[in-house]
This record gives sequence, C-alpha cells and structure tokens, in this order.
Amino acid sequence: MRTVAVLGGGPAGAFAAQRLAAAGLRVVVFDEKLAWEKPCGGGLTYKAYHEYPFLIDNDTPKRLVRETTLAAPEAGQVKMTLAQPLVIYSRMDLNNMLLKRAERSGAMIEKTRVMAIERHERTWRLRTQSGVAEADFCIIATGARNPLREVGTEWGAKDTMSALGYYVRATQEQIDIQFLRNLEGYIWVFPRCGHLSVGICGKGEPAQSLRARLESYMDQRGMAWKGSRFYSHMLPSLETSGWRRNRVAGDGWLAVGDAGGLVDPITGEGLYYAMRSGDLASRVVIDDAHSLAEKAAAYRTLLAREFALDLEFAATLAKRVFLGRFMFNTVPARMIHFIRRSERFRVLMQDLFAGTQPYSTLKSRLLKNLNGTLQEVLMNFFLNRVIPERSGL
Repeated sequence: MRTVAVLGGGPAGAFAAQRLAAAGLRVVVFDEKLAWEKPCGGGLTYKAYHEYPFLIDNDTPKRLVRETTLAAPEAGQVKMTLAQPLVIYSRMDLNNMLLKRAERSGAMIEKTRVMAIERHERTWRLRTQSGVAEADFCIIATGARNPLREVGTEWGAKDTMSALGYYVRATQEQIDIQFLRNLEGYIWVFPRCGHLSVGICGKGEPAQSLRARLESYMDQRGMAWKGSRFYSHMLPSLETSGWRRNRVAGDGWLAVGDAGGLVDPITGEGLYYAMRSGDLASRVVIDDAHSLAEKAAAYRTLLAREFALDLEFAATLAKRVFLGRFMFNTVPARMIHFIRRSERFRVLMQDLFAGTQPYSTLKSRLLKNLNGTLQEVLMNFFLNRVIPERSGL
C-alpha cells in the first residue's frame, strides 16, 4: 500500500492521518475547511486524555473543569465535583493542534473539497476542486454531513440530532447541564478560554424550536444572546436499528468519527469516539496480517469490541433517560434526587462524566452495591424501570 487518502481533517481524520504517517505511509488529508468552530463542547473526558495523554499535556489553550451543576424542572439543581476534570478546548484550537501533529508526522494537508470518489480495481480516484488524485485506501472522515453517499454510515431523519448554540463573552468555573420538559436532549454551558459555549442538543424537534428553548433559558439566566455569535450543526444519533445496520467499512475504505455515526446517543459526545476510531482504523490499515479484503471486517470487529455495542445499548436507553417517568416525576428529576441523596449514585455519575462507566454495566454495578435502605430500594426499582436487560447484544 503506497498512499492513504484521509477525506476530512477534523479530529478523527487528523488523528488517523498522524498515526498512519508516523507508521511510514504516504498520507494526504483532503479538507476544504480544515480547523473550524463548532457549537458543541470541545470537552474531552478522562477516558480520552488517559488513553492519549498529549490531549492534556500540551501548550494549547484549554480549561480544566472540576465542577458541574445539573438541573431539571421540579427537581432544582445539584452541584457535583468531578473526580477527574473535563478538559475543554475551543474546537478550532483542538483541531489545529491535531492537524499540526499530523503534519509533523509527515502527512500532507490539502485544503480542497473532494467532490466524488470512484473505485478502479484496487485503487481510488478522487475528484477534488483542485484536480484528480489517486489513493490505494481511503479513510472517510467527512463528518455528519458526508456528501459521498457510497461510503460512510447511512441514516434516516430519526438517526440525527441538532446541536446549536451561542458563544457568550462571559466566564464561569463550572459546567451547567439543564434538562428540559419533553425533550430528548439538554442545554449546556461550557466554560472555554475567553468565552462560554452555551448550546442545546435535541432529537425529534425542529432546530427553530430548539433555538427558542435555548434563548428562553439564556434570557432567564441573564445571558445576552443578541449579537452573540451563533452556530448550528447536525450530529449522528443512531437509533438501535441504525446501529445494527451501520455502514462503517467497505472495500478499500473505513469510516471514522461522525462519518461512521460514532457518537454517544445519550450525551452527544463524539470527540473520544472520533479519535479512538481514527486510531483503530489506522491500526487496521497498517496491520499486514489483514489483507485488503479483510480490513473492513477487522475494523468492524474492533469497533464492536471497544464501544459500538455499548453505544447501541445506549440508544435503547436514550428515550427512557430523557422522556421517561418514575414515581410521578421525570427520570432526569429523579436522577438529580439520587445524586443529592446517594453517595453511590453520585460516584456513578462522576464515572459517567469521566467516560469510564459503560452503559452496559451501570445497572449491575449499582445493584451489586445496594445495602437495602429505603432510598436504595427505590433506586433498585428506578433502575429496573429505566434500564432494560441487554437481550440480543
């Protein structure tokens, strides 16, 4: 294999390119935007920077946040100290850092759009704004709005969520998470360097309605949104059926990050899965033990083993978490009550924030440690109502 084309220079593509170039392959990254801002997050969990320490150990501007406040209607709010901080970047700063790492490893960066790709026997022909290029293998990292319909995940309207927000010239020390009535999603306030990212993500509701909810919240908080910079974006949020038919690999190509639908259906987090999938894809490409024909199956197996099955299970939980009810109140309200009153539940939530607690085992973990107090009996009942058994996975 001589040349690998990485289509997209976001976190998934840039990290895959760095790994491939460091292994000695000729790598070309094609992206018409390169580093650009997004409304959502920029937050990296402990799981991400523990796996890749350079994400916290660098000179790029960032915020380390140890406090979060969760709130829901009829439950008030609860403050929680995170055992492991979230590391929050501007998405432009994070992306620039990853692209520079790829360049230093030897990857070539071309600021151009790939218009179409064609398979010719065992090679690819890429038609770009700048001309025609050829490659032996493609990493598809084109993001959620992938224009190349023959590669990458396929989804319907139910498999997406909207994320939109404002950058507000203000500062605060903690992350705020606000659950809302009848919304499969939430509002966030993330402190970044020099501003706050204030946004909303939601599923099954028009973007205009989500924006109205967000602006109402900001008005109530005294946050000025008029004149603030506005962003919007679409995220994959696969239903259970979407995960089961997810197209992440094929003949001569592997999809990473959003282009592979690899986003947490509950939190909307995609950065860890973008970088991890980029890493796994590069390993498969580099590994000569897999022939070209075997690489797609090898990649699918790695994804399932690492996190894809857990995210598929999360898709079965999402509506119960956001829209479910328990004992005459919403599930988010009851979660806040349990955080306030149960040390074990609070520790569990900290591990979910850190990314170290899989969805598939959170129920068994808590049930194994309950002592039989009235509060814990209620929690047992709550877990059985909210979290189904993992049959079929």
